[in-house]
This record gives sequence, C-alpha cells and structure tokens, in this order.
Amino acid sequence: MNKKLLRIIITAILLSGAWLVEKNLNLPMWQMLMVYLVPYLLISYDILAEAWEGIREGDPFDEDFLMSIATLGALLIGFLPGAENQYLEAVFVMLFFQTGELFEDYAEDKSRDSISDLMDIRPDTANVERDGEVLSVSPETVGVGERIIVRPGERIPLDGVVVEGRSSLNTVALTGESLPRDVGVEDEVVSGCVNISGMLKVKTTKIFNESTASKIIALVENAGENKSKSESFITRFARVYTPIVVFLALALAFIPPFFADSYTGAFPVWLYRALTFLVVSCPCALVISVPLTFFGGIGGAARRGILVKGGNYMETLAKAGIVVFDKTGTLTKGIFSVNAVHPERISGTELLHLSAHVERYSTHPIAAALRQAYPDEPDKCSVENVEEVAGHGIRARVNGKLVCVGNAKMMAFSGARIHECEQCKEQVGTTIHVSIDGEYAGHIVISDEVKADAEEAIARLKELGVEKVVMLTGDRREVAASVAARLRLDDYKAGLLPTEKVSKVEELLRSKPVGRSLAFVGDGINDAPVLARADVGIAMGGLGSDAAIEAADVVLMDDKPSKLATAIKIARRTISIARQNVVFAISVKVAVLVLATFGLATMGMAVFADVGVMVLAVLNAMRALRA
Repeated sequence: MNKKLLRIIITAILLSGAWLVEKNLNLPMWQMLMVYLVPYLLISYDILAEAWEGIREGDPFDEDFLMSIATLGALLIGFLPGAENQYLEAVFVMLFFQTGELFEDYAEDKSRDSISDLMDIRPDTANVERDGEVLSVSPETVGVGERIIVRPGERIPLDGVVVEGRSSLNTVALTGESLPRDVGVEDEVVSGCVNISGMLKVKTTKIFNESTASKIIALVENAGENKSKSESFITRFARVYTPIVVFLALALAFIPPFFADSYTGAFPVWLYRALTFLVVSCPCALVISVPLTFFGGIGGAARRGILVKGGNYMETLAKAGIVVFDKTGTLTKGIFSVNAVHPERISGTELLHLSAHVERYSTHPIAAALRQAYPDEPDKCSVENVEEVAGHGIRARVNGKLVCVGNAKMMAFSGARIHECEQCKEQVGTTIHVSIDGEYAGHIVISDEVKADAEEAIARLKELGVEKVVMLTGDRREVAASVAARLRLDDYKAGLLPTEKVSKVEELLRSKPVGRSLAFVGDGINDAPVLARADVGIAMGGLGSDAAIEAADVVLMDDKPSKLATAIKIARRTISIARQNVVFAISVKVAVLVLATFGLATMGMAVFADVGVMVLAVLNAMRALRA
C-alpha cells in the first residue's frame, strides 16, 4: 500500500509538470505524448499488465481492460483529424483509478487487521512439562494428555482440563464479553482465553489443530467462500455486463458517425463519448464494495462473539421471521438439580443410587444432576450392558437387575406401569422415572433454571419484527408451559423426540411468510438434525463445543440468548449497507452513462462516476466493521 501511495504522489507531481510543459512550451503533439507517457506508465503499468494477461487467457472483460482501453484511446485520440488531445485526462483517469484502488486496499487491510487482531488468539509457544522440566515448545508439538503450564498474562494454547491451580480467564476474544470466568481443578478451559491471575496446570484434551481457537480462526478465514446471493449476483452481473458495455462503446464510436455529414469529422467526437462511456461503466464500485461489506459485517460480528460462516447465512439471518428455540441449555441454563425424590418399593437413597449408576457414562445435564445428588456413585457395584434408547432414556444392569431410567416412554418400553403422583402436579420440573426388572420403582423430579437474559432476548426479537417465537423441547408439557408463559412465547411443543423436532420445523417452514426465513437456535450438540434443516441454524454456547462450531451456520460463542437479537441487527445493518452501495452506484452510473451518450458528460464526470463512486461505496462498506 505504501508503494502504491508513493506512485500516486510521484505521478501527481509528474502530471503537474507535464501540464506546465504543455502550457508553456509549444511542443509537437508526439513530443507531448512522450512527456505524458512518463506519468501514465508509472501509474498504470500494473493495470496494463493485468489487462494484457486477461486478453492472453481469453478472459479480458474486467475493470482493468476497460480502464486500459479508455485511457489508451484518450492518449491517441488527439492524432485524429479535428480532434483535441486528451493526454491530461488519460493520466488523470488512471491516477484517480489507482487512488480508488488505494482506498479499497486500505479498507480490506483494515477489515483483515480487525479480524486478525480479534483472531490473534493462538500463542506461538506452549510451556509443557516433560521429564521434570518445563519446556517452551510450539503448540503443534504438544500431544493429548500432556501437561502445560499457563502463567498469568499468557493465552491458553490448547483445550484441556485444569489439574492444578485457580484463576480467572478473559474470554473476550472468543465471546465478546469482558466479564472474567473463574476456573479451578477439573474445570474445562479452551484455547484463546487469557489467564488473568493465578498459575494453571492444564492437562490437554485436544491437539493444536483441533482446539477451539484453531477451529474458530479457520471458520472466520473460510467465511468468504460462502457468498451471499447479492455477492454471487454481482459477480455474475459483472461477467455479463462488462462485455456488453465494451460492445456498446464500440457501437457508440463507429455507428453514429455514419449518419453525420462528415464521418471523419464526427468520428473523434463519438470516439471521445465512447471512451467516456467506458470509464463510467466500469463496475468496480459494485464488484468491490458489496463483498467488502459482507466481509466487514462478518468481522464486526466476530468482534461481538458471533461467528457467521458466510455472507449467505448473514443474508438469511437478516430475513428471520420465525425463530425456534430449543429449551434445555438454550433458554434455560441446562444445569439441573434434584428437588424431589418419590420412591416406591425402595428407599429414596437406593432410588438415587441406582439412577446414578445407570447414568454413569452419560454426558447429559440430567445425568450430571443425578450423579451429583448421589456423590457416592463410584462404589463397587456391578454396572453392565449400559444402553441409551434414543428419546427415551438409558438402561443398564446394576448388580444383575435391569434398571431403566428415563421418561414415560421409557417406562412403557420397559413394561413398567407409572403410578400418578399428586405431589408432582405442584412441582414444575422434569420427572425422571425408574423401573427395576419391569416394575415401577419411583421417580425423581429435576428442575432447570431459566437464563437471566432469556426474557430480554424474546422481547428484543419482537422489537426487531420477528413474527413468531416458538420453543421445541423433549421435556414434559407442564415444564414447557411454565417456561413459555414466563418468556411470553408465541407457541411451544413438548415431549418431542429429535426426529419430531425436525417434523415440527418442517411444518413451520411451510407456514412461513414469503421472503422470510426460519432460524433454529440450539446447543449444537443434540440438535444437529434441526440445525441443518432450518434456513439458518444457530448454535449457542459454542465456547468449547466442537459440535456447536461444526453443526451450525451461526455460532453465538457465549450462553446468552439475547446475543441472537444482536446477530440479527448486525446482519440487517450489513445487508442495508450493501443495498445502499448497489443503489447509489447504479443510479450515478446510469445517469452519467446517459449524459455520456449524448455528449453531455466530461471525462471528469466519468472519473467521479467510476472512481468517486467506488471510493464512497468502499468508505460506506467500512461502516459494517463497526458492529
């Protein structure tokens, strides 16, 4: 960029000198051409080279070709009978075209720097313990299961689990939130976070390339591959538009003089108009500003902890008319606790004991709550043949007895008959039923807590004009009704299996208004089929969740549902800026093209319609960076 700026400055000085020579010395035309060629070639050699390369490769129709033909024509037009030389205009056009390119480079660099600063979350070294020594090595060389030391002020290089120490972590580069996160022994930590206070010893759980930071960086870097419809249209439009413009310019130069009294006298006039027409018609303002707008919007969203995998998903998100939420872990914290135990035939302690054993290997939040309620679960009991029944629960043999833990469908599956409980009607929560060898043994009531900003999230979505907010859950109807009433949702469906969630989403897709999209928001772990089926799948709490990062089109890196409204606002603002650029560029170009056709546009007006519009569009596109 500095080299191009230097070329622009030197060219401007040489152009001023050439103009002074022309005004003060009466040199022959070919000598003046030599004088002007010096600044012209200095400022345009790269554009001429690109145009020639395009011709050689059989794909000449681009902005470099248009500018080369227009300016070379302006340099030579003065040699035609009765024509005035346009040396100054030829160099001037190239000078301003390169100035516009300079602004484009600056805008792209600023966008890339913004994302690079944000994504500069992978440290160059990791302090690993080996053979009693702490060695500073490249993170790529650290394997799974090794122990690394993270001192205060250092970034965590790889995902892992804390085995020693306590500290606070700054997660702003991942989540956009400045509130520190406290961690201690057995807590999971992810790469990219900054250790603020105490020293941590971390046992790695992933290699470098599979760690959270690496995946996020790859996601943002590859976002440009998923182009929006607007970007794709502009690319296709330019490919068709540019050759049409060239042939129209040729027609404008050669056909009208046939109808004049003197072809020789009229040709220079119409050639100048055709050259002006070429300068005006250059589509660079559209080709540059629209993709740059989406690039900036993706970068601006990333700075807020919102990862959008491409411009196409941003465009779809901006049109969200129906938003469907999963409940557990999305609108609620997903942190369950046992608040009632109702045994039959056995004691409450034994009921918890058996349940904790069956759920020993499950990662589900309900399983964690059951294990937490019976902390002595790692005893000498025999636990065999553990089997998960999708949408029902888990069963296993504990000390030779077949124990089934799950919902009412699981009890029907095991042949056990549920006994209604009057106390449960007064308790809002998830009821976990237990059977032993096909006989009903009781149930445990587990409750979840609604997230602090869930109500705000729904209210903000309504303010943004989202017509319908729906919740789909596999939980009991009573629990779902309580959450839906508190959050003022438009509708909810309870007791759904994963496949039934997909069916409900398909029903909503068929009922959505034309021109609107359906967004599904889930935790990205159990909702992959629904995330894939929705127009745009949004995973919440992507911090440390591989499934969230890979399954969804948009990832909200923290656990705040209110971030969704922010994501939609950023998407709509980005689309708005892109449309402003399209309307502005086309309107100015059409107006000046008409003027150029009738000889009312000067080369200076043509330069503004091309370079001026491009600069203004690029500057407008840069606003998308400010999320």
